[in-house]
Amino acid sequence: MKSWKYNLKGNALLAVITATTCQPFLLLGYDQGAMSGIIGANNVFGRDFNHPSPDMLGNITAIFDIGCVLGSLLCYFIGDKLGRRRMLMLGGTVMVLGAVIHASSYTIAQLLVGRVVAGVGTGINSSTAPAFLSECAPASIRGGLLTLQGTVTNLGVVIAFWTAYATSSYESSFQWRFPLAFQSVFAVLLVLQIIGLPESPRWLVAHDRSIEAGPVIAAIAGKPNDDESVTRTVLNIQKALYEERRGGPFRFQELFTWGKTQNLRRLILAISVQLGQQFTGSNMINYYTPVIFQSSMGLDRHLALLLGGAAMCTYLVGSIIPVFLMDRYGRRVLLMACSAGLSLCFVGVTVMLSIGTTSSGYGATAFIFLFQLVRGIGWLPVPWFYPSELATPRIRSQIAAIATAWNWMAVFAVVKFAPIAFANIQWRTFTIFAVLNASFIPMIYFFYPETKGLELEDLPLLFEKGGITGGVFSSKGGRTVQPGQHAWNSSSGTALEGPPVISLDLSGEALHDDRVPDEEGNDVDKEAVGLAV
Repeated sequence: MKSWKYNLKGNALLAVITATTCQPFLLLGYDQGAMSGIIGANNVFGRDFNHPSPDMLGNITAIFDIGCVLGSLLCYFIGDKLGRRRMLMLGGTVMVLGAVIHASSYTIAQLLVGRVVAGVGTGINSSTAPAFLSECAPASIRGGLLTLQGTVTNLGVVIAFWTAYATSSYESSFQWRFPLAFQSVFAVLLVLQIIGLPESPRWLVAHDRSIEAGPVIAAIAGKPNDDESVTRTVLNIQKALYEERRGGPFRFQELFTWGKTQNLRRLILAISVQLGQQFTGSNMINYYTPVIFQSSMGLDRHLALLLGGAAMCTYLVGSIIPVFLMDRYGRRVLLMACSAGLSLCFVGVTVMLSIGTTSSGYGATAFIFLFQLVRGIGWLPVPWFYPSELATPRIRSQIAAIATAWNWMAVFAVVKFAPIAFANIQWRTFTIFAVLNASFIPMIYFFYPETKGLELEDLPLLFEKGGITGGVFSSKGGRTVQPGQHAWNSSSGTALEGPPVISLDLSGEALHDDRVPDEEGNDVDKEAVGLAV
C-alpha cells in the first residue's frame, strides 16, 4: 500500500515514519519501567509468586532479554526478505501475544513464557526500526530523527513507571496485571500505524522494485516524481548496490572479511557500541531504581517508587537534549562527554553510599538523578542507530540483527546479576560501572568514526584510509569520509566502474534500455529483473 495515495508528502510523511519507528522504542522503555515498578519479593507481585528470591527476580526480569536475542536473530534470517514494514508488523503482533500471556499469569512458568514471547517481538522491532528510519531520513537531520527513538524509549519508561505507581496501592493482582497488560495497547497502535506507510526506498531498490522506490523518495522529499534530485538519488542507490553485488549473493563469511570495506571492523564496532550502552549501567538503573533506593539508600517502598518515577522523568528530559545536538556536534563528542559524566556520577554514588549515613544516602540519590539526566545525551540514542550508519547496504540487516542480539545478551547479563551484586557487594557495584564508563572514552576517540551528515551511499568508503584505527585517529574529529564523497569519487572517475543504469522516468517509461545488475551481480536486461528506472 503506497503512502502517497493518502496525500502524505514531505515533512508530514517523514513525521509519520519517524513516529511509527519510534513506537517500538516506546514499547521497549515501557517494559523496563513496568518491571521496575512492580518487581519485588515482598509486595503483591512477590506474594502472588511465592516471594521469589533475588536470583529468581533476576530471572523473571532478564528472561525478557533472551526473547529479545531470539527476535534479533530472527531478523538476521528473514528481515531482509520480508522488508522493514512487514517485520515491524510481525514484531508488534508478537508483542500483543506476549503481553496477554504474562499479564494473565498464575505461575512463574507462564510468566517466564510470556516474558520470552514479548521479548521476541521487542527484538524484532529494535533490530528493524532504526534501519527503516535510517533508510528514509535525509542525511542532514538523520541523527536528530533517530535520536527521537531514544527519547520515546524514556517516554515509555515514564508512562510505565507512573502506571505502576498508580496501581501500587491495590492489594489485588490488578496491581501488577494492569501495567503488564497495558503495553499491548501500544503494540496494537504500532501495527495500525505501519499499514499506511511505504516500504523503505533503499530496500525496494535492493529488491529490484525501483519503480516503487522513486515515488517514495519523491514523497518523503516533497518533490514531484520526475524531479531531477529524485532521479539522482535512485541512480546513486543503484550504483552503490551494483558495486556491492559484484561479489554475488551475500555469504555469512563476508562479515569477517577485512579488505577495503573492512566488514569485520564494522561488525566489531556495531557490537561494541551496543555492549557499551548496557555496561554504562543504564538498565541496572532502569529496572532496579526503586530496589536500589530501598536496599542501598534505606527508603521506604512508597518513597522509593515516587523517587523512581521522578528519576525517569529526569531521564526523559535528558533524552530530549541530543535531538538538538546530534547533527551539530556528532556522535563521537556526545558519546565521550556522556561517558565522562556517567563515570563521575557513579563515583559520586560510591562515595556517598560508602559513608553510610542518611544524609549521604540523599546525596547518592541526587547523583542517580544526575546520572539519569546525563545518560540520555549520548549512550541512550547512539547505540541503536549507529550500527545502521556503520553498515553498508549489503550487510545492514545482518549487522543490525547481530549487534542488537549482543545488546540484549548484555541486558540479560546486567539485569540478571545486578540483584545478586547488590545482595553481595552492595554499593561497590557502582564502582565497576564507574570504571567501565571511563574506559569508553579512549575506545570512542581512537576507533569510532564520525558519521554525522553522511549519506548512506558514503558508508562503503568509511574505512578506506586503513590502518589500526581504520583512519579514525588520523582524521580530524574522526571524520574519515566527507558527506557526498561517493558522488565526488564517481564524478572524478575514482570509483569502481559499474554498468550503465537506466535513466528514471517515474511515469513508468524507461528512457534508456541499458543493462542492470541482478541480485547475484550479473548484468541482465532490465526486463529480466522488472526494473523501470
